[in-house]
Amino acid sequence: FYAHALAIEGEAARCWRRYQEHFADRGEEVLAGLSGNLARFEEEHHQLLRERAGKLALPELPPDRYRWLEAGPPESADCEVVFRLATPRELLEIALKAERGAKRFFEWVAGTTADGEIHELAEEMAREEAEHVQWVTRAMEYVRADGVDWDSLLAAGGGPGLALGGERRLRKGPPPSK
Repeated sequence: FYAHALAIEGEAARCWRRYQEHFADRGEEVLAGLSGNLARFEEEHHQLLRERAGKLALPELPPDRYRWLEAGPPESADCEVVFRLATPRELLEIALKAERGAKRFFEWVAGTTADGEIHELAEEMAREEAEHVQWVTRAMEYVRADGVDWDSLLAAGGGPGLALGGERRLRKGPPPSK
C-alpha cells in the first residue's frame, strides 16, 4: 500500500507544481492557483504517508508506473511537447484521469484491506481525492473545450478561414497561373 500510495502522491505533487508553473507562465492565474493548492495538498499527503510508512522496507516500483505525462517507452511523447501543444482543458483532462485513478486505488484499498489503520487512512485519502476530482471537474467547466475563444477571434477579424488562402492575400502581384 505505502509504496504505491507514495508513488501516486509524489507524482501528483510533482505534476501539479509543473501545472502551476505552466499556467502562471501563460497568464492563467485561476488554473495556476488551483494547481498550486492541489500541489500543496498532494505534498501534505506524501509527507503523511512517509511518516506513516516509517522505516518499512518498501518495494521499488517501475519509475513510470503512475506518471501522468511521460509514461511508456522512451519514444513516447516528451513532457515538454505535451505542455507546448495541449490546451488548458487537455491538461486538466490528464489530471482528472490521474486523480480519478488515485481515488479508485484508495477506495479499493479501503474496501479490501484487513488492517484497520490502513483502512482508515485509505478511506481518508479516497475522500480527499474525491474532492480533487470535483475541483478539477469544476475547473474544466471554467475553460473552453477547444481552448479557443472564437467569439473574440471572429470579432477581431480572425477565424479558421484566416489562414486558408492567407498566403495568397499577402502575396504581391498577380495570382499564380494554374
